[in-house]
Amino acid sequence: MTDNTKNFTSRSEHEVEEKLINTLQEDGYIYRKDIKDKESMDKNFKEKFEELNKTVLQGKKLSDSEFNRLMKSITQTNDTFECSKMLREKITLQLDEPINNNYNVLCSLVDTTDWCKNEYEVTNQIRINTDNSFNVYDVVILINGLPLVHIELKKSDVNHRNALKQIHKYKKKDSLFFHTLFCFTQLFIVSNETKTCYFTNNNSNFFKFDEKEQFLPVYTYADENNRKIVNLYEFAKTFLQKCRLGKMIGKYMVLVQTERRVLIMRPYQIYAVEKIMKAVEDNKGNGYIWHTTGSGKTLTSFKAATLLKHNDNISKCLFVVDRKDLDRQTRDEFNKFQEGCVEENTNTKQLVTRLKSKNKEDKIIVTTIQKLGIALSQAEGKASYRKELQQLSKERIVFIFDECHRSQFGENHRAIVDFFPKAQLFGFTGTPIFDENATQNFVINNIKDNKHEKKNFTTKDIFHNELHKYTITNAIADQNVLQFQVGYLKTTNTPVNKPTSRENKIAIINAIIANHDKLTKDGLFNALFATSSINDAVEYYKLFKEIQTKKAENNPNYSPLKIACVFSPPPQLVQNSADMKQMQEDLQQEVEDNKENPNEKYIALKEIIDDYNSKYGTEHDVNEFDLYYSDLQKRVKEQKKILETENKKQFVDITIVVDMLLTGFDSKYLNTLYVDKNLKHHRLIQAFSRTNRVLNSNKPFGNIYDFRWQEREVDEAVALFSGEKIEVAREIWIVDPPAKVIEELSEINERRNRFFKERGLDPAASDSPYQLKGNDEIREYLEIEKERIKKRYEIEQ
Repeated sequence: MTDNTKNFTSRSEHEVEEKLINTLQEDGYIYRKDIKDKESMDKNFKEKFEELNKTVLQGKKLSDSEFNRLMKSITQTNDTFECSKMLREKITLQLDEPINNNYNVLCSLVDTTDWCKNEYEVTNQIRINTDNSFNVYDVVILINGLPLVHIELKKSDVNHRNALKQIHKYKKKDSLFFHTLFCFTQLFIVSNETKTCYFTNNNSNFFKFDEKEQFLPVYTYADENNRKIVNLYEFAKTFLQKCRLGKMIGKYMVLVQTERRVLIMRPYQIYAVEKIMKAVEDNKGNGYIWHTTGSGKTLTSFKAATLLKHNDNISKCLFVVDRKDLDRQTRDEFNKFQEGCVEENTNTKQLVTRLKSKNKEDKIIVTTIQKLGIALSQAEGKASYRKELQQLSKERIVFIFDECHRSQFGENHRAIVDFFPKAQLFGFTGTPIFDENATQNFVINNIKDNKHEKKNFTTKDIFHNELHKYTITNAIADQNVLQFQVGYLKTTNTPVNKPTSRENKIAIINAIIANHDKLTKDGLFNALFATSSINDAVEYYKLFKEIQTKKAENNPNYSPLKIACVFSPPPQLVQNSADMKQMQEDLQQEVEDNKENPNEKYIALKEIIDDYNSKYGTEHDVNEFDLYYSDLQKRVKEQKKILETENKKQFVDITIVVDMLLTGFDSKYLNTLYVDKNLKHHRLIQAFSRTNRVLNSNKPFGNIYDFRWQEREVDEAVALFSGEKIEVAREIWIVDPPAKVIEELSEINERRNRFFKERGLDPAASDSPYQLKGNDEIREYLEIEKERIKKRYEIEQ
């Protein structure tokens, strides 16, 4: 981050405001110092509206009655989401006299086809008096006369978060944002010159801010290399550059219709989308996006897909996942952003039908790589699909692959590039395959002589170009994901690469029971328990029942942890065997385990599901495993809703897993991972990352409790995926254990005591800090105090 404080001259709020306006004027903004109240703002909007719609209105100026009807129709709602939606759509204007025999004409509020063509103006110190509003607002950016951006400024020696609180107060108590043009506000920006951030306007249920909880998503702008742009005037020249701001509002804000909520994409998401769009526009090869797990790649891929939908040079855009459950999850996420934008492909036949369709609604398709592989198969009895798609093979298709480190190193990749020679392939991955973590399990056909070739293929070998990178190191620094606190507990001297003995399992369970409440904040969060095999998972499940039953018998006050368990059943023993094989594509251990004594695995899973039904009042069946699996995921994700109902009987405290849920599963209420499983490289990072979704101050980091003492493997994975030396990477990724934090706090307290004693002051006296003289002394004291508060906070967590 650039140090913007060097040689910095403190300015008054008025001077900050003046310099910002001058900076905007340099970019071509028109300064409207005459717009200071509602009347002048409305008059300006009327002029801009008439100019924008002059063709529709045939040059007619609006009468007072027409303009009053227009204002009433666009500002009468108290729904911020509805205003954001209205901004991007056509509105109906009722006329006094007809145009072409029509009293109602469709008009636009802004030019949404080319945001650069709108008029960009700036005003300041505007007062919009309403029944409850008597506030003056610092700087407002008007786009086509609409106040779409509200900037609140503070002096350099005032924390910029005070401006954030001030906007929250305005929003909470003011009627300004309803029944005036301010209802169209899209973005808020706060700054004290050296710190600048922004956030979206939303309805009150999504517009909550608290100093500790930070419910409100606040963003810092960054350049393509993830360098933070926090200086107000650099921010104005980049983010607020007219066309860039227009793109931010017009292209990179997403209206989540199912939640009636407005999101703005983060800078790294925008750069990734722009790189994909540029590669498609220029028709220049494949590429991959390295964005860490938890960085919101579903939103990124959704935006890329929806923008490509409007590219007439592209026949189809396929978002491809490698498991059936991720197919459903991604489709649900896409439809959450835009209802009905993606339909379900229940089978390969339906997928082929949609691939052949010329309907624009079928241009974006979410599917599994397995269904795609079947559609392109040359095997006997399946080649008819391939024949049906022959015409499509000549057209330009864009494929976007989710978690491409898993799905793009085999026969399906060869089938795609062979059948679609004009295709462009783009992959998202949080954990790329490098030389260090490549294995010969990845097999690809040799294209030249059509032979199988075993090679340690990397992500770069398959996708060629790294288009954009945003690592977990970047995400932790941005507070988009959490650090990890890793604890190691070795219960016996058994080598870590051998099965855990029954005696060791009992010791592990007792350790979990002893620590679980503390780790999960007394059940506010839940946990996964990663085991090394289906047999181990089943044994752990039974031992938990046995041990907790005895504890309850010996102690009537003991409240047993609610344990669930999930692993995939043997496909040949369930009704929907084809679907189960699809689901198992990335469940390597479970596939191997199910080959031995499949009947035992089936019976064990049936008993586990029967227990689940009894515990939670459900009626799931092993033959409809997908319904059980979906219900369990939902229960783990919706811990907050369960808490709000105060029905703790519906909790899942710990879910025992083998491969399932260790990749591709996101839950903000999962904060702990217990590990009795060998993990390495990308699989270790993927598993750990289940715990690091940001929520609030109750979740400062993800807890990892490793019973196999895999410290070396953790260091190797952290170094590989951070791009930093291990000493640097550990400091960024890993939270120190409590004992070390206490030791460091003791050292800081000693340093603090010496600091005061050297100046003849009593360290224990409350007024000692006020006796310090000179800026250097005060600055040194504040640095010590800052470190001390941070360490105390870590201990409290």
